[in-house]
Amino acid sequence: MAADAQAILSQLTIVRSEREARAADGALGETVRALKAYQQQRFSRTYADLLASSRYAAASRFFLDELYGPQDFSDRDAQFARVVPALVRLFPQELVETVAVLARLHALSESLDSTMGRHLLGRLIDRSTYIEAWQLTGRAEAREEQIRLTLAVGRDLDSLTRKPLLRTTLHLMRGPARAAGLPALQQFLETGFDTFKAMGGAEEFLAIVGTRERALAAALFERRTECTPEAAALGQLP
Repeated sequence: MAADAQAILSQLTIVRSEREARAADGALGETVRALKAYQQQRFSRTYADLLASSRYAAASRFFLDELYGPQDFSDRDAQFARVVPALVRLFPQELVETVAVLARLHALSESLDSTMGRHLLGRLIDRSTYIEAWQLTGRAEAREEQIRLTLAVGRDLDSLTRKPLLRTTLHLMRGPARAAGLPALQQFLETGFDTFKAMGGAEEFLAIVGTRERALAAALFERRTECTPEAAALGQLP
């Protein structure tokens, strides 16, 4: 099996394992769903200005729905796992690399959410308990990696928009992708491509996301109370 296919499958194995653990523990599963909803609310609050921006609203909504939302991506992930060899064979290498980054981000996020969920069992998720759960989870380096991978997905999509023939290739792939059982992945890539293309350059958008996410992470892990940008970032929590 190609290295790209094996790498993607290994990440999807982690995702499946996390989901199976949560399915076996109903309370944990419910807590993680509530956590994901809370994190989506947090994103909406942190990026309210971008969501209201004519230039950045669509990209912000794409991040909110595809990377931070509480949606159930089981169907898309099942497609990935079932036909990863076909994905690597059919899709251009640039798209395969983007999917590989997305798979790594997905696996890391599911792992962190499960750990956070265990610290939040039986508790109302609010600003205080969310901060405490991050403190108990620790893994500041994993949170930094999560941010880095999120930005990498954005940079990959932005880079792909500079290759005009790629959009045509994506359009031509609709039939083969559907036949191979990859319609959800195809839709994700097309939506991401069109969203970032319409933005006309993602450098500023991604810089804003990186700065705010890292400021919030610093505040969460260091619990700063003095008047600093990091401390102010905690005010973005619902």
